Amino acid sequence: MTPANMKARAIAFYLPQYHPIPENDRWWGEGFTEWTNVRKANPLFRGHLQPRVPGSLGYYSLLSPATRQAQAELAALHGVEGFCYWHYWFAGKRLLERPFEEVLHSGQPALPFCLGWANESWTGIWHGAPNRLLMEQTYPGSADEERHFHTVAEAFFDERYLTVDGKPVFYVYKPQQIPDPCRFVEHWQTLAIKAGLQGIYFIGEDVYIDESPWNPTTSGFDAVVPNTPGVAFLRLAKKRTPRRLLSLIRRKLFPRPYVFDYEEFVENCFVEEPAEVNYDFFPSVLPNWDNSPRSGTNAKVLVDATPQLFRRQLSKALNQVAHREKDKRLIFIKSWNEWAEGNFLEPDELYGNAYLEVCRDEILGPP
Repeated sequence: MTPANMKARAIAFYLPQYHPIPENDRWWGEGFTEWTNVRKANPLFRGHLQPRVPGSLGYYSLLSPATRQAQAELAALHGVEGFCYWHYWFAGKRLLERPFEEVLHSGQPALPFCLGWANESWTGIWHGAPNRLLMEQTYPGSADEERHFHTVAEAFFDERYLTVDGKPVFYVYKPQQIPDPCRFVEHWQTLAIKAGLQGIYFIGEDVYIDESPWNPTTSGFDAVVPNTPGVAFLRLAKKRTPRRLLSLIRRKLFPRPYVFDYEEFVENCFVEEPAEVNYDFFPSVLPNWDNSPRSGTNAKVLVDATPQLFRRQLSKALNQVAHREKDKRLIFIKSWNEWAEGNFLEPDELYGNAYLEVCRDEILGPP
């Protein structure tokens, strides 16, 4: 249940890439984590804020229960109801599962959570090798779906698990890549009922919501969330079309990331809730973005992002869900800790807790 004073149910995406795993050791070198790219980032143009340095939590390891507890306390204190832990399933192979498994089996921290299936292949695109396939996302069929369900079902029964209409929330990053999504959803719903659940509340993400809106009900899903950076970057790129050729020439001669103004982003990222639809629509907000630690000069960078401008974006999202029943006042925040992608709520040396304080003020009300 949502605390009475919360204006919305804010759920922050949570990246578990902050501990070494054998696969990353093999692909990128021993001890590789998300911090590897964050630490070595350099400014690529005048005024480029790199590297970004973490604040009070430091360069943590997610194998530390104390770190996970500190994250949860920060989140709860500032109006974040729960984390959506990214979950990786490759036809029975799991990656980066240990932090969540420790949260699940230890019972700590007490912060609510749900799972988000990041169903895409792992390539070297984050590290300058886009043609390198590391782990392929495949969909072998019914037996794999059943094994997948039973792997995560224990979490669905945890009292901390986030629900809508009494059903555990399961978020899918790229629902349209599932070959037969209706059959997949129907299969999981059958397994859920058989296991003693009321069903599963499926939420899918849509990056092309402007040009070809995805109706989640056609795939058996209950709700859709726009991919906010994808939507806004597409809109902003269209506005630059008259200058596109000149921009390409400049980038060829002087390689640099694609740079956008955060205030302009805020003015162009909002997606209106579709009228008269038979599914739920939940907004997402983005405090900042700079994936140059991963992508170098192929990155997209938002400049001049500030907590004050983020407040404007968050307030608009809160107004969008204010009329709904409490259970469905969901807002997704991208993200809690995507440091190498440059979107995070966690404290850093530049702004401290300022972004978190915006969440607290807007979601809970000022102290």
